[in-house]
Amino acid sequence: MNNSLKPLAFLLFALSICACSGAIQSSGATGIPFSNDVTDAAVMGKWGRSCALCHVNGEAGAPIVGDRAEWQQRLAQGEESILQRVLEGYNSMPPLGYCMACEVSDFRAMIGFMAGNNQ
Repeated sequence: MNNSLKPLAFLLFALSICACSGAIQSSGATGIPFSNDVTDAAVMGKWGRSCALCHVNGEAGAPIVGDRAEWQQRLAQGEESILQRVLEGYNSMPPLGYCMACEVSDFRAMIGFMAGNNQ
C-alpha cells in the first residue's frame, strides 16, 4: 500500500469500528466525565504532538487546557457526544484530532486532563 494512503486507511478502519460498535460506553464510575482515565507519559506525549497544537492557545476556537468553565460547557453534552466529535472531527478539529496513534482510552485521558478532571 502506498505510504501516503496508510493514514487514510487507518482512519477509515477506526471510524468503521466506532460506527459498528454503536454508542461509546463511559468507563467513569464517579459521575465526573473522564475522571478515571490515566494520563501517563505515553498519553501525554501523544497529547503534546496532537491536541496541544490547538488546545494550548485556543486555535480555531478550541477550548484551552485547564479552562474549567469552557470545558464544563462541553462536558455537559455528555461523554458520548464529545468522544464522537473527537473521532469524527468537529468544526476545525480533524478526525482523531491529528492523533492517528491514539486509542479511545487515550482520548478519554486527554480530555480529562484538558478539562481538569484528572488532577
